[in-house]
Amino acid sequence: MDRDFGSFVAEHRSREPRFTENTPLLSNSLQEMGLQCPPLYHPHLISAEESWDTSSVEWEGQSLLGSEVAGSSRSASEKGDLLEGGPARPRLSKLRYCVRWFRVTGLFVFVVVCSISFSLYPDQGKFWQLLAVSPLESYSANISSRADSKLLQVDLAGPLVAGGPSRPGREEHVVVEVTQANAPGSRRQPPQVTYNWTVLLNPQLSEHVVVSRTFEVPSRESVSLSIRAALRQTPVVPLLVAHQYLRASVEAQVTIAAIILAGVYVLIIFEIVHRTLAAMLGSLAALAALAVTGDRPSLTHVVEWIDFETLALLFGMMILVAISSETGFFDYCAVKAYQLSRGRVWPMIFMLCLFAAVLSAFLDNVTTSLLFTPVTIRLCEVLNLDPRQVLIAEVIFTNIGGAATAIGDPPNVIIVSNQELRKMGLDFAGFTAHMFVGICFVLLFSIPLLRLLYWNRKLYNKEPSEIVELKHEILVWRLTAQRISPASREETAVRGLLLGKVVALQRLLARRLHTFHRQISQEDKNWETNIQELQKKHRISDRILLAKCLMVLGFVILMFFLNSFVPGVHLDLGWIAILGALWLLILADIHDFEIILHRVEWATLLFFAALFVLMEALAHLHLIEYVGEQTALLIKMVPEDQRLAAAIVLVVWVSAVASSLIDNIPFTATMIPVLLNLSQDPEVSLPAPPLMYALALGACLGGNGTLIGASANVVCAGIAEQHGYGFSFLQFFRLGFPMMVVSCTVGMCYLLVVHVVMGWN
Repeated sequence: MDRDFGSFVAEHRSREPRFTENTPLLSNSLQEMGLQCPPLYHPHLISAEESWDTSSVEWEGQSLLGSEVAGSSRSASEKGDLLEGGPARPRLSKLRYCVRWFRVTGLFVFVVVCSISFSLYPDQGKFWQLLAVSPLESYSANISSRADSKLLQVDLAGPLVAGGPSRPGREEHVVVEVTQANAPGSRRQPPQVTYNWTVLLNPQLSEHVVVSRTFEVPSRESVSLSIRAALRQTPVVPLLVAHQYLRASVEAQVTIAAIILAGVYVLIIFEIVHRTLAAMLGSLAALAALAVTGDRPSLTHVVEWIDFETLALLFGMMILVAISSETGFFDYCAVKAYQLSRGRVWPMIFMLCLFAAVLSAFLDNVTTSLLFTPVTIRLCEVLNLDPRQVLIAEVIFTNIGGAATAIGDPPNVIIVSNQELRKMGLDFAGFTAHMFVGICFVLLFSIPLLRLLYWNRKLYNKEPSEIVELKHEILVWRLTAQRISPASREETAVRGLLLGKVVALQRLLARRLHTFHRQISQEDKNWETNIQELQKKHRISDRILLAKCLMVLGFVILMFFLNSFVPGVHLDLGWIAILGALWLLILADIHDFEIILHRVEWATLLFFAALFVLMEALAHLHLIEYVGEQTALLIKMVPEDQRLAAAIVLVVWVSAVASSLIDNIPFTATMIPVLLNLSQDPEVSLPAPPLMYALALGACLGGNGTLIGASANVVCAGIAEQHGYGFSFLQFFRLGFPMMVVSCTVGMCYLLVVHVVMGWN
């Protein structure tokens, strides 16, 4: 075994130290490692970004310290002096140890408290009662509670219309009446309090729709529930009804939800833990809060909150991209993009961003990021660019382009699919035409803004490409050694050989740092000569496999289009991606299946699953509903002649800020009925289409505000992290938030001109 590995090391040394996506160690070592890796010279963890951006002097010190593994007799004090210059290093190490201890202890105590709180309150479960209501017969029951409670939650299930108008006309509807009789002789409260809740009916609907409403019941006095129906064509309507009492008021639940959301962002922004673990901790805290308030969900309900279609889409496309990368296709695309840009960096970046925006208008943003991120990384490695800066710009334009059509982003799909909006004339073609014009204006302002934000930033790496690639190679070998668990003698020997390889590369790096002077790369003047060299070096390695990959990938993309336009295709996006992955696995004749699974971003998939649970739990804590109601109240306070303009401004910015903080899918689904009720209220009299366009622009463009504001951002960050180029929350925020502000401002002005000045409603 030692002989085989030694021959592999000797063969690897004979090549130029350049990694491609065909390198097995590159695909296997960075998976599941996150942004941190332990160096040989210190037990603490450092991030991949620190390892990538370390100065030459520090790298020389690391290489000298690495000689300790090879048996160097250098004293510990001399090594410390090389790096930190004397006794400051022990104090710094002690401070880091204390901070780490407090972090671990605090998080552990937090998890224990949440776990105990969640386990103390049992899953109540909802007792559903079957009713048959008609105009002649109503249902009434005494639902008083013996325990202290703040809210009463009533759930209805049946052929209902979610988000119907609060004041129905001649439509068939059901009226739910909750009456609470207060104690006799009470001077502060009236003798009886009655709440009415009207829900529209759709007897032709085949599936059951569940709607909920909460009512304030601040005392233990008698509470009664009655349900009556106003029907015209249907004699009897079957309904399911359930109720439960909650121990916290709406304001208290909203406050708890806001604190949990803020805590998750603190963990992500300051990188206290990995973003996947931060989402899991937030989900646990939200579930514990629901248990304390009396609305603890069962495990079945929590699993139902996860959007498995999105996870299936991500998993299937990751498999397709992983197999395609074995052909050298991404290297080939990178060289072609370099050739088209004629060696000029900014034309190449603008070309990539615009192409990503156009493609995401017809595909979903996640698929576009999965396809573009590996190509961009290889292109930046060829040009000695920092991939992180280019990737952030590219994913921002992906989100902008996704807002241009009705199928480019999930909020647009939710809006166009609403039946009430379709009756108002908001169809696929009209929505796409209106949004496309607005996004074109947004792109006209975003391109020069991107150049302005990058004006003083150096996109090129500060060192020669050989030094940069060698540092990256050291990082990859170190991560690979860390992944091997020394459970047996053979594994221990392999781990030692890998660590020896790291030491040898660090010595080579030290010699090159003494030989080469630091240089800042300029735009390539000899691009024609470099193109010929790159074309020889980066060729298609497996043309037969590439043909199979392109055939399956083209079919999957075609089915994505047909799914949106052809009614006969009964496959969701997730099913299409899974089936495409199965087809390619069979055609590619994959024997070592674990290598493909290592390239799947499991941390990203787990992050989305935890995020879905977190957002649904926050919705159950009434956070999203509260934001929508407060927005509606602010719009009603504006004078009537300025109400439409104020409504557009408020909806755009509330949607943008909310979508940058929480998932835009549940927010859009919650805001649609709120805005429909607002438009159909005779006291407000606002047209619905301008409000929906404002909601779509804000929800789609607001995803650029933060790293977790859009699914494409997280996918791009996960793939970049897998390749050793992970970027932090703040790095994305410095570019994404200004782009979000400017793009939302341009979109808002477009809507004001079209709907307020021109009066096109």
